[in-house]
Amino acid sequence: MSRFPFFNRSNTIHTTAQSESSQKPYLHHQHNLDRTGSANRFFLDSMKSSIRGKMVRKICNLFEKKPVAVAVPEPDSKSKQHSDSTTLFRLPSAEDRIVVYLTSLRGIRRTFEDCNAVRMILKGFRVWVDERDVSMDFAYREELQRVLGERHVALPQVFVRGKFIGGAEVIKHLFESGELAKIILEGYPKLKPGFVCDNCGDLRFVPCENCSGSKKVFDEDEGLLKRCLQCNENGLLRCPYCCY
Repeated sequence: MSRFPFFNRSNTIHTTAQSESSQKPYLHHQHNLDRTGSANRFFLDSMKSSIRGKMVRKICNLFEKKPVAVAVPEPDSKSKQHSDSTTLFRLPSAEDRIVVYLTSLRGIRRTFEDCNAVRMILKGFRVWVDERDVSMDFAYREELQRVLGERHVALPQVFVRGKFIGGAEVIKHLFESGELAKIILEGYPKLKPGFVCDNCGDLRFVPCENCSGSKKVFDEDEGLLKRCLQCNENGLLRCPYCCY
């Protein structure tokens, strides 16, 4: 140990100051990273909200009353092809109803929660909704894939008056902004509070009366069991009382 404590104390102070100064650039760099990360998050959030806002306005414009049309000349073939290519997806034979494609299976938690959330939002308006459960009838999945032109389609998907609206995120934003009420409530009669179909319990499907849900019928002429042609792959039929 040194005979002069003063020099030991000054050396310790100098060493401590060097260690603190060596850590300052790291702390300053970390502070810059935090500021950069927060700025990036703010930029991404603003972009998402802007995109969602444009999507909501675009959907609302579909259902706004348009002014009286003025006679215009027929477009040529090129412009007609261009307009057809930009037309939104439409569901045939659904101009008088609200259609939602969903699933009642809990295989994928996020999908089930989104389907249930959209179902509850639409049910809150007390209007009849044509719920097409793809897990109960595979033909609905094929129908949705054919309309959207995609093999892998996320659920749920909503159509109003045959016009494609979108999935869970779009419906939630329309509902929160109050625009969904304008789209849903215009032109649709309201159901009684707490209405539930006595025949199917709001499941929209009932067992086939021809085969009792077994998918098999006995052919007396040939003496064999054959596939029932009146029901789907699950032995079910659409409820004749609440589904039209």
